[in-house]
Amino acid sequence: MAGGAEQGTGGRRDGDGPRRGRPSTRSRTNGPEQRTTTTPNHTGDVGAVLVGFARALRVAGVDAGAERLHMFVRAVDRLRPGMRADVYWAGRLTLCGGPDDLERYERVFAAYFGDGTPTGRTVAAAPPPRLRMVAADGPVPRGTGRDTEAEAPPLAALAGSTEVLRHRDVADLGGAEREQLRRLLAAFTLRGETRRSARRRPARRGAVDPHATVRELLRGGEPARLRHRARTARPRRVVLLVDVSGSMAPYAEVLLRFAHAAALLRFSRASGCGPRTEVFTIGTRLTRVTRELTHRDPDLAMAALAAAVPDWRGGTRLGELLREFLDRWGQRGMARGAVVVVLSDGWERGAPELLGAQMRRLHRLAYRVIWANPRKARPGYAPLAAGMAAALPSVDAFVEGHSLAALERLAAVVRGAEPAPVEGAERA
Repeated sequence: MAGGAEQGTGGRRDGDGPRRGRPSTRSRTNGPEQRTTTTPNHTGDVGAVLVGFARALRVAGVDAGAERLHMFVRAVDRLRPGMRADVYWAGRLTLCGGPDDLERYERVFAAYFGDGTPTGRTVAAAPPPRLRMVAADGPVPRGTGRDTEAEAPPLAALAGSTEVLRHRDVADLGGAEREQLRRLLAAFTLRGETRRSARRRPARRGAVDPHATVRELLRGGEPARLRHRARTARPRRVVLLVDVSGSMAPYAEVLLRFAHAAALLRFSRASGCGPRTEVFTIGTRLTRVTRELTHRDPDLAMAALAAAVPDWRGGTRLGELLREFLDRWGQRGMARGAVVVVLSDGWERGAPELLGAQMRRLHRLAYRVIWANPRKARPGYAPLAAGMAAALPSVDAFVEGHSLAALERLAAVVRGAEPAPVEGAERA
């Protein structure tokens, strides 16, 4: 019964008898109840799920371009699109370009497809992944492994709920949905638009580096090829001003978690990350909370921030606090050449003329001024509030900030994407 013809079928069944032969990668299953299937009729849905996962990775800083996405889709198609372990390893092997991407991949996969981990035996992973990675083959303890995977909901269902959550207004989310949104925000990165630095690095093309050329000549004693150098590109500084007044209460925590993910970014030549993002809260007082947001754990960072900010859910004095920011930090260099993002609904208790004057001052200092208003997405919204109307003439990009998809768009605009025209503003 174990002849060559039978083994060549890759482990096919004879009636109801046991599995024979070693199964191939494509046909390996654990019975109908073990497989979270995605039938051929759902091919388009699976493709949308995989593309959405790659988009989430790009938001998190992983260079999951079109070529890697094509390889990922082909790999999943050759394996089992409905199985968590196959999707996990296919994406890990095709979408990650180096060790720096592994931790981000772990966080995005856990947030996008749920909290489950790939099944099988534990294997060693390259640092610094936090989640325990396991293979699809090997001994499986009783009560774990494939049985757990069989009980998990299909990946398409999990990712489909994530896609719906991306476009939901934060103010309308429940407790479980907010928890899932927090996991997705933990994988965010925020980088400013790149600029040419005064520093130079060795390059194949560019201006001739006379010092390096002479050193090479003296080292060898014979004529050597010319050495070149070029200017390096570094992201611009990003300054976030987050409104924590009473009118922003439904959105303040989500926006601060978004700021926390941005504040963890450090400059690294290997990863290309930019300078540290600066974060301030504005309400009735101006509070610099960059240090509080440097905790790796988001919950610890939120606890430290809550202790440091005394004006939660108070009033709004945008004009006075913006003047204080410019006098203490902005004029001295923090806002010069930076991308300044104001996350507020624009409700102002003070004089709107003061806010307009300080916004013009900020616009002269900063490279770009972006205003994210969570209420902009509401039907029939118009910037009629006195503070918002006074600030708009000095705003380069006026975007929404009510959902995860809106924050992704905000991150793209900060990186230099073309913003939508500012409505209701007549720029000089």
